[in-house]
Amino acid sequence: MTRLRICELSLIFSFCVAAGIASPAQSTYFTSVASFDSATTGYEPTTLVQATDGNFYGTTQAGGYGYGTVFEMTPQGMLTVLYSFGGSNGAACPYGGLMQASDGNFYGTTYWGGPYAYGTVYKITPEGTLTTIYNFCSQPNCADGSEPEAVLVQGTDGNLYGTTSVGGAYGVGTIFKITPAGLLTTLHSFSGPDGINPVSGLARGTDGDFYRTTFYGGEFPSLGTAFKITPQGALTVLYSLDGSSGYWLYGPLVQAADGNFYGAASTGGAYGSGTVFKITSGGTLTTLHSFNGTDGAGPMAGLVQGKDGNFYGTTSIGGQNQDCAGGCGTVFKMTPGGTVTTLHSFDGTDGVFPFAGVVQASNGSFYGTTAEGGAYGSGTAFRVGEVHTCATCGQ
Repeated sequence: MTRLRICELSLIFSFCVAAGIASPAQSTYFTSVASFDSATTGYEPTTLVQATDGNFYGTTQAGGYGYGTVFEMTPQGMLTVLYSFGGSNGAACPYGGLMQASDGNFYGTTYWGGPYAYGTVYKITPEGTLTTIYNFCSQPNCADGSEPEAVLVQGTDGNLYGTTSVGGAYGVGTIFKITPAGLLTTLHSFSGPDGINPVSGLARGTDGDFYRTTFYGGEFPSLGTAFKITPQGALTVLYSLDGSSGYWLYGPLVQAADGNFYGAASTGGAYGSGTVFKITSGGTLTTLHSFNGTDGAGPMAGLVQGKDGNFYGTTSIGGQNQDCAGGCGTVFKMTPGGTVTTLHSFDGTDGVFPFAGVVQASNGSFYGTTAEGGAYGSGTAFRVGEVHTCATCGQ
């Protein structure tokens, strides 16, 4: 699904000097800061993470040697490949992206590869030295899980927590804890009523527990669940998706400043094009917005709460630009009350299919990636945000 051109955006802020207070207005800025090339930088880039050095780090799901890359990108869009998967190193397809741990290193998973061919957990330094710390299916019948797809999260205990999409005691996925040195403990094996195929990452709540969703399973077996799990492995199903609130949840939940968790479902809702919802830690779910196609469709990533208190995210298809069949996707803003504003509709030249979410950088802008499109057809990295201007300046 997913393919460098570097461009800096210059923002000009206008200020009113006339007497009185002018009416504020907002305008949106957008730029593609980089285009991926499958043969060098890789293609189908995942969600970015801004590191302590101010640069962005991420993975591509394929390309490089053929099986994905780890890359560094400056805020201006200069791409550097730190590592290419495949060839003699074995691991392949880093679907989940990266997280930077308290030791300064990055940790991630690969969907395939390793001696048992069912995925790995790896550590990589900011300079690009990669060490595999765990190989899945090391236990009989893959009781330790296999084929991880989601980003890891670090707990307050310093350990890393994650999921596998399949494997475990019942073959439909696990939740695991792993030390930075590679000692893995399976905390939970899904069985069906509690969920099937956890493909999104865990969100660490302020209570120390972890929250997330499953793609299938629950009371309505094809629709998925939302659950919480303690660091010791005690799991509670919070909600079984029923379709009206959306279903097929790819992205993780995010805990907002109000203590509730927010997420997006790729399908379902009033128009069948996906929803945004909030769910309390006790399991009360409220649908905040149903996408209708024109304002986007098929959100496949999680949300991020901006410094302004609003939520920002992407839809993989839909939008006002119909250069792609069904739309090329959007970047949107949503108020806590559920009012959605489309910040950008992709047209192919600036990217197609933003499957990954956005991250707010230290400069206030939001950065994200698209799976396809751009100069080489292998995906793009972009920057988007709003400029507060003065509606009555010059009058």
